[in-house]
Amino acid sequence: MYKQVMATAIVAAGLWSGVAAAADLTLYSGRGESFVRPIVQQFERDSGLSVDVRYGGTSELAVLLQEEGSRTPADLFWGQDAGAMGALARAGLLAQLPEGIYENLPDIYTSRTGEWVATSGRARVLAYSPERSPEAEHPESVFDLVNEEFRGRVSVAPTNGSFQAFVTAMRVEYGDERTLEWLEGLRANDAQVYRNNTTQVIAIAEGEVDYAMVNNYYLPRFTGDNPDYPVRQKFLQPGDIGNMVNVAGIAMLDASDNSDAAIQFIEYLLTQSAQQYFTSVVNEYSVRSDVISNPDLTDLSEVLDNAPVIDLDDLADLDGTLDLLREAGWL
Repeated sequence: MYKQVMATAIVAAGLWSGVAAAADLTLYSGRGESFVRPIVQQFERDSGLSVDVRYGGTSELAVLLQEEGSRTPADLFWGQDAGAMGALARAGLLAQLPEGIYENLPDIYTSRTGEWVATSGRARVLAYSPERSPEAEHPESVFDLVNEEFRGRVSVAPTNGSFQAFVTAMRVEYGDERTLEWLEGLRANDAQVYRNNTTQVIAIAEGEVDYAMVNNYYLPRFTGDNPDYPVRQKFLQPGDIGNMVNVAGIAMLDASDNSDAAIQFIEYLLTQSAQQYFTSVVNEYSVRSDVISNPDLTDLSEVLDNAPVIDLDDLADLDGTLDLLREAGWL
C-alpha cells in the first residue's frame, strides 16, 4: 500500500508550479527509461515544455558528449554516477549552475565545481544468498572476493556505470596497480559476468552465483513483491571501498541554447514531490530531508557510518577506468 500511495504522489496536481517556456529540451539520460519516463512526463505536464530523451549507458553517453563537443544537441545530461559527471566537467562541457540550486543540500550531494548536482543517492552493498552463504563465511572486504573460497561464486557487471564508478573510486583510494591486481584477480577467480545490477540479483536467486556487489535499491524491487525472495544484502566492514556512496547527477551542457528551461528541469528534480518519487518508488536516497522515509531503505546515517570518505569530484577519470578494465580483460 505504501508503494501505491507514494507512486501516485508524483502525479498529484499542484505539487509544483513552473513557468512555461516556448522551448524544447533535449536530455541525454544514462538513467534507465523506466526510472526517468514518469518524472519527465510529469515535468512536461507541469511546465508546458516538451523533452526529447535519448537513453543509453551513462559511460556511453558521456563519451558521446565528449565526441560531439559544442555541436551536441543535448541541453542536459542525467547520469547514474558522479564519475561521468566529473569527466564531463573536466572536459569543459558543463555549464555553471546557479548557487541557489545547492542551498540546504548535504555536502555529499553537491559538487565543488558547481557544474552538476545530485538528484538522488545510493549505496553499494554486498548481495548474497542466505541459503548458500552463511554469515560466518561472508567476505569482510571487497578485496576478499578474489580469494579461493569465492571461486566462481561472485558476479560482476563490467560495462555497468555504477561498477565503473566504483572501480574509479578504488583507483583514487588505492591506485591503479592495486586496482588492476584486484580486477585481474576476479578474472582468475572465475568471476561471472552479467549485464547489470538487476541480472546479478536474479543470478543469486537462481543459484548461478552466491555474491554480487550492487546498488542498494535493486533488491527492494524484488522483496517488495516477494518478502521471501532468496537474496539478502549487507555492508562490508565499515569504511570498506565496497560500501561507497554514489549519486545520480544532472548537469546542463555549456552548449545548450535553452539554459532557462534546462535550469527549470534541474530545479524540478529537486522539488519535494520529485524527491519523494526517487525515494519511494525508485528506492534511492533523497537529497532532501523533508520527504517521507522509505521503510525498505537502511537509514542514511547508518549508510554514512559504513561508507568510505570519498570526494565524488575525484571520480572524473572515466577514461582511465575504461583503460584499466580493458587491460584486465573485462571490456
